[in-house]
Amino acid sequence: MTAPDKLALRIPLPTSDGRMELFQLSAPRHFPQVPKQAFNRVAYSAAHVVADPLADINPWLDCSIDWDATIRYRRHLWSLGLGVAEAMDTAQRGMGLDWPTSLELIRRSIDAAKDMPGAFLASGAGTDHLAPESAKSVDDVIRAYEEQVSAIEKLGGRIILMASRALARVARSPDDYHRVYDRILGQVREPVIIHWLGDMFDPALAGYWGHADPLAAMDVAVDVIRRHAAKVDGVKISLLDKDKEIVMRRRLPAGVRMYTGDDFNYAELIVGDVQGHSDALLGIFDAIAPAASAALAALAGGDRKTFDEILAPTVPLSRHIFKAPTRFYKTGVVFMAYLNGLQDHFVMVGGQQSTRSLPHLAEIFRLADDAGLLADPAQAVARMQRVLALHGVA
Repeated sequence: MTAPDKLALRIPLPTSDGRMELFQLSAPRHFPQVPKQAFNRVAYSAAHVVADPLADINPWLDCSIDWDATIRYRRHLWSLGLGVAEAMDTAQRGMGLDWPTSLELIRRSIDAAKDMPGAFLASGAGTDHLAPESAKSVDDVIRAYEEQVSAIEKLGGRIILMASRALARVARSPDDYHRVYDRILGQVREPVIIHWLGDMFDPALAGYWGHADPLAAMDVAVDVIRRHAAKVDGVKISLLDKDKEIVMRRRLPAGVRMYTGDDFNYAELIVGDVQGHSDALLGIFDAIAPAASAALAALAGGDRKTFDEILAPTVPLSRHIFKAPTRFYKTGVVFMAYLNGLQDHFVMVGGQQSTRSLPHLAEIFRLADDAGLLADPAQAVARMQRVLALHGVA
């Protein structure tokens, strides 16, 4: 891949060692606004929410959504051929976005999808309305799951069965996980996606499936899936460990998909090997949606070279956005949407725009430019300058 042409645009950006360094922008890469070919991978983008900056609320405690901008962003993802994984951790679920607001978000997204030919989505059902410290038994967890699953199914939605902080707190052995998942999977109307979210994304989920050792935990998860294969569309694994994902992928029953949640190694996992491939349910696909769409279309057309050329420079960007503490990655996702003019401000639910440093944001700017993902460089510079000014940097 040839180096992108340099533009006359320059901007001073902070570095990690506290200096200011002049950065020269490159010409953006032009991605098709509509996929040239249907994908041969199922690809969900876990979509973020847009906060309402004019709401008179306590930002750390209350949640107010700009519904028009939030749904407009989902239409943007659908137009690129990507599905929407709704009300997941990328949308700050359980990290600023509460269950009542999540259900309203799910309702609005399901309604919006009806007006978009080919649009598809699945929505997160969890137990986040049950405070972990309030859960006294596995039965409490089951009731909480049943409440959310029922509410989403009444709206006509498909289910992503999210990991439960309450279950991680009250479970005493793998048998408790079997009991909960047996009960819920025995009731769902349509096959679900099971989400195994690692503790690097949410420390409260440490020891999920009843084991601290991920491979022992995998045994439990695979057993649950095998016992209910007809009710499981796939499993999304978010451990940021490609080798463990491949091991689990090869153990899944026929017809059950592996949805990669590995925002460090997604490109090679989606391509796969002679024994299979991963589909995708990724937070980074929110931030790199045009590139993801173009790459997936190229892969479907048998053009592996273009797939690699497009996605290779997005990987350093993704690894930076998702660097530890990984749970703060949402800030980088929303920052990308702001730089690219897909929302008018850089305000987040829960005030989480403050969770990353100015040098961290500056590096996102550089890496997005390297990947050709600053669609309008002049606009991106103007918006980056506003963020710099807000931090007192001229």
